[in-house]
Amino acid sequence: MFRKILIANRGEIACRIIRTCRKLGIKTAAIYSQADKECLHVKLADEAYFIGPPEPERSYLNIEKIIEVAKKCDADAIHPGYGFLAERADFAEACEKAGIKFVGPTSLVLKKLENKVKTRELMSKAGIKIIPGSEESIEDFDEALKTAKEIGFPVLVKASYGGGGRGMRIAKNREELEKIFEIAKSEAKTAFGKPEIYIEKYLEKPRHIEFQILADRYGNIVHLGERECSIQRRYQKLLEETPSPALNEELRKEMGRTAIRAAEACGYINAGTIEFLLKNREFYFLEINKRIQVEHLITELVTDIDLIEQQIRIAQGEKLKLNQKDIAINGWAIDCRINCEDPQRNFIPCPGKITKHATPKAEWIRIDTHLYEGYEIPYYYDSLIAKVAVKGENRKQAIERMRFTLENYVIEGVPTTLPFHLSILKNRKFLEGNYHTELVEEIERLTEIAAISAAIAIRCLSPYSLTIRRREREKDEWTFYGRKELMEKNYLIGFKWLK
Repeated sequence: MFRKILIANRGEIACRIIRTCRKLGIKTAAIYSQADKECLHVKLADEAYFIGPPEPERSYLNIEKIIEVAKKCDADAIHPGYGFLAERADFAEACEKAGIKFVGPTSLVLKKLENKVKTRELMSKAGIKIIPGSEESIEDFDEALKTAKEIGFPVLVKASYGGGGRGMRIAKNREELEKIFEIAKSEAKTAFGKPEIYIEKYLEKPRHIEFQILADRYGNIVHLGERECSIQRRYQKLLEETPSPALNEELRKEMGRTAIRAAEACGYINAGTIEFLLKNREFYFLEINKRIQVEHLITELVTDIDLIEQQIRIAQGEKLKLNQKDIAINGWAIDCRINCEDPQRNFIPCPGKITKHATPKAEWIRIDTHLYEGYEIPYYYDSLIAKVAVKGENRKQAIERMRFTLENYVIEGVPTTLPFHLSILKNRKFLEGNYHTELVEEIERLTEIAAISAAIAIRCLSPYSLTIRRREREKDEWTFYGRKELMEKNYLIGFKWLK
């Protein structure tokens, strides 16, 4: 077993890794930027090392400095968590050259999968269905237009070296494609350091379903079931659940087998996620996430398997002790990603000081967070501040338990997305399990229409009627605006935060 692991990350995921290391008797070394000297992971780790200024490129993305610290503290391994350097082949290679184990795929695997176009080609050769699109990165607009005409509009322009839902733009016709083409290349260059882009057919209103896999160095691969990730906003996941209400057992088995084939096709090692889009009972390979996922905790809840522990054991050369036939999914789990963002102001990030933090307690509740009262959330990093997960015997109970948990979770001092998640849990389509990746955008459009109608209605009211109806407004704002019936007929019940 490793003696010491350096955690090349911060916040919630660093705290999560520390928890498993403690269980295994492994010492932990944290790194922190100037902005993170009071972050919880620094307090929880056995050792902590200053890494640089607040800007990520000068701290958490500084490969040379991180390797230097790992050598200084005599760490056996580095766990990258998610984000930052987690999927960077050059970081894994730097670890290997320094004689430090990288808790993740090998640099060879990461290099093989860093280009999305090459990954699509690899999957296609393995007989795995991919979304129609360009076979190579596209250099100019004429080539892009030719591809778009061949596969048909709408199309999605994507960064060849992208990931995490970033660097993507939709074009519904020639004019839109011409407008966004150079912008997409520029965004790809800024976000990922390379301007290459490619084009895929845009699937409207699909389901986004991913399979968690574990693979050791001896060719053993298992999957731990799926996660439904279709509740998204601008390609960023907001809520996940497992199992997926969209899959029957036949489709689940077929997708699980395909996920293992995808891992075999690239010689995958360690924990990873194979992502698919599901449309009309047909599923298409989307991408491979080459790290621990943000939402891994719901898989842990229904399988009782510690994924961080499995990562560590695989990294130190152990064989998987799990067999596919022995992996059982028990119950239903839901996860909500809580961000310090203001839903009433287009989800603008709102870092600040936490003045109160109180978590509900129950054996079926799990909250992964780095918050504490008095903590100042820095504005340099991702706005994720907590992951709230619950487990139930079935989907109905899991939803009820999540509502209870969110209603009793207190975070004060900054705006959060807690009210937004509560509104999703009351949405009719979500409750029916009949939703897709564009549900949140649909809700936002309907909410905007209702808000405009409400504003018009207010302007039409006389001062006298405003006085008479003040009490009615206090009881039910939507009834006051004359739009309660509209709200109930659509999907907006529970959107009280939109005023």
